[in-house]
Amino acid sequence: MGSRWCAALLRVLVLQAAWALAGGQVRYSVAEEAKAGTVVGRLSQDLGLEAGEAEARRLRLVAQGRRASVELSGASGALLVNSRLDREELCGKSAPCALRLEVLLERPLRVFHVELEVTDINDNAPIFPAARKNLSIAESSVPGSRFPLEGASDADIGANAQLSYTLSPSEHFSLDLQKSNERNIEPELVLTKSLDRETIPVHRLVLTASDGGRPSLTGTMELVISVLDVNDNAPQFNQSVYKVQLPENATEGTLVTRVNATDADEGINSEVTYAVTNFIPPSGKDVISVNPKTGEIHLTGALDFEEVNIFDFRIEARDQGWAPLSSHCKVVLEVLDVNDNAPEVRVTSLSVPVAEDAAVGTVVAVLSVSDRDSGANGRVRCWVWPASPFGVEATFSGSYSLVLREALDRERVSEYEVEVRAEDGGAPALRASRGLRVPVSDVNDNAPAFAQAVYTVLARENNAAGAELARLWARDPDEAGNGRVSYSLWEGGAGALSSPSSWSGAAGGGWRPASSYVSVDAESGRVWALQPLDYEELQVLQFEVRAVDAGEPPLSGNATVQLFVLDENDNAPALLPPPAGSAAEAGGAAAEAAAAGWGSGTLWAWAAWGAPAGQVVAKIRAVDADSGYNAWLRYELREARPKGPFRVGLYSGEVSTARPLDEADGARHTLLIVVRDHGEPARSATATLSVSLLEAAEAALAAAAGSSSSSSSWRAAPGAETGPGGASAATNVWLVVAICAVSSLFLLAVVLYAAARWAPRAAVLSAPGPTTLVCASEVGSWSYSQRHSRSLCVADGAAKSDLMVFSPNFPPPPPGAAPKDPQPEPSALLHTVSAPPLLTSRLFSPLPLLSSAHSRPLVGSGL
Repeated sequence: MGSRWCAALLRVLVLQAAWALAGGQVRYSVAEEAKAGTVVGRLSQDLGLEAGEAEARRLRLVAQGRRASVELSGASGALLVNSRLDREELCGKSAPCALRLEVLLERPLRVFHVELEVTDINDNAPIFPAARKNLSIAESSVPGSRFPLEGASDADIGANAQLSYTLSPSEHFSLDLQKSNERNIEPELVLTKSLDRETIPVHRLVLTASDGGRPSLTGTMELVISVLDVNDNAPQFNQSVYKVQLPENATEGTLVTRVNATDADEGINSEVTYAVTNFIPPSGKDVISVNPKTGEIHLTGALDFEEVNIFDFRIEARDQGWAPLSSHCKVVLEVLDVNDNAPEVRVTSLSVPVAEDAAVGTVVAVLSVSDRDSGANGRVRCWVWPASPFGVEATFSGSYSLVLREALDRERVSEYEVEVRAEDGGAPALRASRGLRVPVSDVNDNAPAFAQAVYTVLARENNAAGAELARLWARDPDEAGNGRVSYSLWEGGAGALSSPSSWSGAAGGGWRPASSYVSVDAESGRVWALQPLDYEELQVLQFEVRAVDAGEPPLSGNATVQLFVLDENDNAPALLPPPAGSAAEAGGAAAEAAAAGWGSGTLWAWAAWGAPAGQVVAKIRAVDADSGYNAWLRYELREARPKGPFRVGLYSGEVSTARPLDEADGARHTLLIVVRDHGEPARSATATLSVSLLEAAEAALAAAAGSSSSSSSWRAAPGAETGPGGASAATNVWLVVAICAVSSLFLLAVVLYAAARWAPRAAVLSAPGPTTLVCASEVGSWSYSQRHSRSLCVADGAAKSDLMVFSPNFPPPPPGAAPKDPQPEPSALLHTVSAPPLLTSRLFSPLPLLSSAHSRPLVGSGL
């Protein structure tokens, strides 16, 4: 029978070893207490070694975690038991009990891990604390009295440690088993029949403890029960259960209660002592102590409601009789909760960042709030501090949600520091808090906005291609791509108005796209010139710049740019040919050159001998394509000799006699006249005038002939003579011309005075304050008040604008608001300003101003 059992065990062990090898580790199992020499396993075979290979490759154990009591046979390669295996000594109560071994195999070197499990056998019998237990029971003990007994212990584990108790047969006693918990059983001795010391003074019983092993092992304890005489009354408590309540913050030494037991006997048999026998839970022995004399129970340790809220104690009262009698009562100590634990706030889930367009009610975080106290001390209320768009809502017990209660605006607040506060209902209340950082993510809800709706830019003509004219910037308070702005020229709102002189070659009425003049950098917003600007071709360029962000969907904003081209002195004065009939217009006092004479570069004129000082001989006509100060011409006479008989008007170009002419002056004079503008640097042109001196009658006839003949008559020889009748006719003509001239001058003065006195003054600037006319050129700003404004008229009746006026971009003031002076930005070569600055001009008092619809070249004329 034993050999078959061993063979079956061996097969199980081999199968288990093979399975372990398949998993990469050799595992064996051996029962404890196996005899020395017992083969645990054929390790060499399980490792797949041939016969003799284990010894040749020196198969050996090289490491043992603890004393394994096994060895490796070098010859056979078998794992053998070499000493006693005691599972309880190796592992105690731990299950399973596994020993880990390392096996070394050389040539080549390999290390194998072997796990040896020592299985438990029922080799330990139950053991009582003592072999004998002495009990003293008074003969007066009533049936049903109970006497607790100490149980046995078993070092084995599992079913081998499951104990049961039996009591040897007795007429007076029986055994009752009380389950203290699922695993432990407490035996109690129960008196079933009254005792009689005179009959049986001592009762000897055997208490047997049996484990659950196969075969079962037992342990015994002898119970020696002495029956005491005389003292036949046991102490009696005045109540079987004492219930006491104490707050958990009660200090050590506090009186819990006082138990009291009385004994009906007299003398020493009535003296009672108290002791604590049982503690439930066992930690209660550190909490209370009982005074053996008085029965007072005091605290010896701290109470904690959150750890243990009820203690059960068994108090024994024993008398001092020859045969001490005892009785028991139960003390139930209930621990009352105090508010000694603050709430705890934990974040279960946090969903950040929160989009600024998140709907009201969006859950941002889930919070768990708990308080270890109970009752009102454990009831918690939560709120958010400081006031913010977030609030706390309770979802179920102990769980709260941080939700959005107001709409968010990232541009106003990009991040919130939220503090969730919790307060319990105790007195005093305890608080706790948890801080949360809630960033707000951006959405594209703001369009780019320029600082101004209209920008005024000043640029000089003849600028270099690629020059920076202005820099625009649009602000988008969004972030990342939503706030990344790109700029472009919007052709839908762009165009350029050319000068009237260039309209003749344009079929579109003078309008050209702004993209042919300027471009806008997409990233920086800089406005570049694509080509040099020409004031004579273009004075004002208006276009719109669009700023678009990179959001989804993209948003945009527009700004209008008004580009004013400033004139440069890039054109020299040009001499004009004399018009037909100019001699008659001069009143017969002088004659100007004919077309043929002008074509040869020399002007011809005649003057009479004896002409008084101031007599107009000729008039030089010139024009400058520039504008303003650059087109204001002055005339200078380069005299060949000092104090010559002629002079030229500084601004009129009229050549007149500087003194009365006499025969000493000679018959012909050649004058070199320089026409110069006021630009910097000044540009000039030169005219040559040849003046012939004639007798008065000849000069009058020449003037009359010039007024009625063709241009060919102007080429008459300077020495032609006239008769006496011609001189008389010339004198009459002079008188008529003088009378007409004086009348005309008087009438013109009256008309001009009336026009200046009663003409309505037009508002030039739309900004609040007094109206101001502004003359602009390169050298600064100069303004005339309306009171001192004058008009400039050219000789041929054409008017030229020497004035440029800009309408400022000021919004109309609100009703009742006091007007404020605009504060333009500092001027520079290239201006980008919030209001149109004044075009610059050189301050020069005599410069007249004339406002007209179109700009035309300025022709020198008399003032």
